[in-house]
Amino acid sequence: MEQFNAIITAVDDFVWGPVMLVLLVGTGIFLTIRTGFLPWRNLPYALKSTLSKEARKSTKGEGDVSPFSALTTALAATIGTGNIVGVATAMVSGGPGALVWMWISAAFGLSSKFSECMLAIKYRERNENGEMSGGPMYTMKKAFKNKGFGKVMGWLFAFFAVAASFGIGNLTQANSISSSVEETWMVPTWITGVILTVFALFIIVGGIKSISKVSSVVVPFMAIFYVIGGVLVIILNYQNVPSGVSLIFRSAFSIRSLTGGVLGTITASMVSGMRYGIARGIFSNEAGMGSAAITAAAATTDNPVRQGYINMTGTFWDTIVVCTITGLAIASSGVLGNVDEAGELVTGAALTISAFRAALGEAGGWLVTVCIVLFAFSTILGWEYHGEKAFEYIMKTHRYNMVYRVIFSMVVYVGATSALNLVWNLSDIANALMAVPNLICLLILSGEIAKDMKEFQSVLKKEQKEAKE
Repeated sequence: MEQFNAIITAVDDFVWGPVMLVLLVGTGIFLTIRTGFLPWRNLPYALKSTLSKEARKSTKGEGDVSPFSALTTALAATIGTGNIVGVATAMVSGGPGALVWMWISAAFGLSSKFSECMLAIKYRERNENGEMSGGPMYTMKKAFKNKGFGKVMGWLFAFFAVAASFGIGNLTQANSISSSVEETWMVPTWITGVILTVFALFIIVGGIKSISKVSSVVVPFMAIFYVIGGVLVIILNYQNVPSGVSLIFRSAFSIRSLTGGVLGTITASMVSGMRYGIARGIFSNEAGMGSAAITAAAATTDNPVRQGYINMTGTFWDTIVVCTITGLAIASSGVLGNVDEAGELVTGAALTISAFRAALGEAGGWLVTVCIVLFAFSTILGWEYHGEKAFEYIMKTHRYNMVYRVIFSMVVYVGATSALNLVWNLSDIANALMAVPNLICLLILSGEIAKDMKEFQSVLKKEQKEAKE
């Protein structure tokens, strides 16, 4: 078994190695240039659209849920433990400068997220139940000129998406919740598992409309709750903020390794910061993975480009806002580089809890634990929908969706009550393999993406002119 674990770990390290990171970020850079930097230029419009009253209505165009609900359901899957655990891990493994590389990957990730979501809406279709079904698998099947190649690529994406939904979207999230609750409040994992399973089953059985109703309330609440707590930590540590920000940028672009002082026993360099920052950033916002596109396809919209812009903001909220709060809270709190009783570097959730606890006392630890529970549970809900639609694509019918929902809910209990080192690695591999066909799809259809965006610019300018008048 140890040998098998070693093999899986080696495969995981390879698929998330330099080649995958270059492919993910490189695709984002290529799309940003090819589209004339429109995702950056129209980010203010996208953010304004997301927060508008119209985004909460389902009256303009076709779809199953409102534009805002489609975004929050996608955010439910992306704003997760990566924002708390992933940022802390990146800043320990790659140094504080990893945060800068998370920002850089997110900046180009806007174009990837926009492209996959826009195409998913453009090529979506209604299933026998009258529900919208879409995502990269439908885009590949319908948009590729070589239909055989499109079907193979679509099936591969769907297969890996189903695998990832049970792993990274379910087992690992439930495990994060139960272990955090046990550590903070001494609640046995089996009790947490039962409660999680009941809640998951109750919400998931209702399908996308039930999931989106919960997500549209829980996601904004949990994000605002965490951001307020994080800002409070930063304000209380205001004297350390300038030196913390300076350290973040110095270690991000330092060719020589930085060590000692504020860093404690951490050794940081530009190369390690780049590697861990990009990897954890993409793990957090999932830009280029194709998962958010599945949810985007359910949105009510009159134009795929319009909803593409709204869904694109998910990367902004996830990484530029939430991950930044975590990073600055850690950098300003003085806990980075601390070691535990065993002499090991404090990392992951424990590091973020230490940062909040240093400023807010025991309440800070509670706040982070509550957020881990909310973030991880919302991820389970969002990923259920991703996996369900991928499963529906493979089965070529919606008739078995209820079976998937029930099994998915039951697996939550397994995740909450089991040791999952192997599952983490297998989930990571499935996640990476899911991205490959999606990125190939984005590169092949990049000309079409640029053309549709430029055509929408005239619509956008007309609407902005009418609004001024």
